[in-house]
Amino acid sequence: MKKVLIVLNPCAGTRQANRYFADIIDVFCKAGYQVSVATTAKSGDGTDIARERAHEFDLLVGIGGDGTFNEVVAGVLESGADVPLGYIPAGSTNDFANSMGLSTNILRAAEDIVNGQVKTLDIGTFNGRYFSYVASFGAFTRASYEAPQSIKNALGHLAYILEGIKDIPSLAPLEVRVNMENGIYGGKYLFGAVCNSTSVGGLLTLSEDYVDMNDGKFEVLLIKSPGNIIELNQILFALSTGNYANCNMISFFSSGDLEIEASSDMAWSLDGEYQEGSDRIHIKNIRSAIKLMTRNDSK
Repeated sequence: MKKVLIVLNPCAGTRQANRYFADIIDVFCKAGYQVSVATTAKSGDGTDIARERAHEFDLLVGIGGDGTFNEVVAGVLESGADVPLGYIPAGSTNDFANSMGLSTNILRAAEDIVNGQVKTLDIGTFNGRYFSYVASFGAFTRASYEAPQSIKNALGHLAYILEGIKDIPSLAPLEVRVNMENGIYGGKYLFGAVCNSTSVGGLLTLSEDYVDMNDGKFEVLLIKSPGNIIELNQILFALSTGNYANCNMISFFSSGDLEIEASSDMAWSLDGEYQEGSDRIHIKNIRSAIKLMTRNDSK
C-alpha cells in the first residue's frame, strides 16, 4: 500500500483546512493511501518533519500557506529523498498555488493530488536557504511577515497593502548591486524581487508569457526609487499594464545565478517569511529540483 505523510499547519489562514481534515484524509484513503499526519507548532517544524521522514513515504503533502509549503520543500531537499509533493493551499494569499493553478478549494485540491500528474519545478537558494517562488526586498516586503495573522485572515491581499502603506513614508532608497550572467545592475531601488511565480505578495502580477517555472531561470524585477511624482506615475503605469520593458524606472530580466551586494541591515522576505540580510548574497536556481502533483488537465 502506498504511504502519504500529510504535514498540516493548523494555524494557517482562516484554519479552514482543520474543518475539512477528516474529509481530506478520506480522499487519500479512498485513493489507496495509508495516511500519516504530522502537525506543525512553530516555524521550522515543517522542514524538520520532512527532513526526518521523507524517505518513509511515497508522497508528502503540505497543508497551509506558502510558508508551510516552503518548509516541506526545504526538508525534502535536505533529506535527499526523491519523493513527489502535494500542496493543499490554505493560507492568506497562496501566491505559489495561484501561479501553479492549484485549486483553493480544499477538497478539490486533495482530489487533484491523488488524480493528478507530476510536474517538475525549479527551486531557489538564498545563501543556501531554499525558497519556492520569491526572494524580495524593499517596499511591501515587511508586510508579508509583519502583518498580524488575524488581519491577513480577515482581509487577505488587502492586509498586505494596508501594512505596506505604513512603510512608504519611511522608505529610504536601497543601494543594491546585482551581478548576473549577462551584466550588472546597480543603483537605488524601492523594491526588488527574484521570483519564479506569476504573483508576488498578492501585490504584483507577472504575465504568464514571462514566467516558466521550470526553465532554470528566475524573473528579476528591480524598481528604481522615484525622485518625483512623474517617475512614480511611470512605475505605477508600467506595473498596472505589465509593460516593464518600456519603463526606464524598472529593470526586468531573467537569470539563474545572481550575486547581490547590499547592506546587511536590509531585510528580505523568502516566500513571505523573514530573512536576515547580508552584504553579499548568492541566489541560485536549482532546475527541476522538486516533483509536484498538479491537476491532470486531460481529465
